Amino acid sequence: MTLHQSPTSPYVRKVMVLLHEAGALDSVRLSFASGSPVDPGSIPLGANPLGKIPALERDDGCTLYDSRVICRYLATTTPKAAALYPEGPALWETLTLEATGDGILDAALLMRYETVIRPAEGQSEAWVDGQWQKIARSLTALESRWMAHLQGPLTMGSIAVACALGYLDFRHDARGWRNGHPQLAAWYEAFAKRPSMQATIPA
Repeated sequence: MTLHQSPTSPYVRKVMVLLHEAGALDSVRLSFASGSPVDPGSIPLGANPLGKIPALERDDGCTLYDSRVICRYLATTTPKAAALYPEGPALWETLTLEATGDGILDAALLMRYETVIRPAEGQSEAWVDGQWQKIARSLTALESRWMAHLQGPLTMGSIAVACALGYLDFRHDARGWRNGHPQLAAWYEAFAKRPSMQATIPA
């Protein structure tokens, strides 16, 4: 299989952390691709018509895209990754936590695009603040309602949240997401030391 990816993409990082945790790096070939909402760049549109990464080009099936789809697929084909999606009621908690992490990323990327891609005269401070409020509410929810899950067994939900927090450090460090979230900050400090996270730090 070929994984179209960029080391700065937080969605790609989710997939790569899974592969590291499952010891399955040898199952994919890495192909660098990059682009933006206004220019698909080197992203293979034949593999993903949406012009996004990651995209997992399989040898015997359709290309999969969206990190959640790819991670779920890898969990069904890689034995050590299966536990990242627990059975029973805990599955719905895991999927909701993963969606929360991805939602933080969606908002953080929109903030990034607004200030980097849109011309200065067309940028909206209200739009950027609105996206940050989504992130702030999510951080408060994680701090108040999700710490027990995060501190439990490793799941795709905890990986998604960790990748989202790592992206906030990478692109929005000045916002100081740790302020007011001491438990979440302490959890992330420990989680970020995992070899899978160290091996996928964006640069």
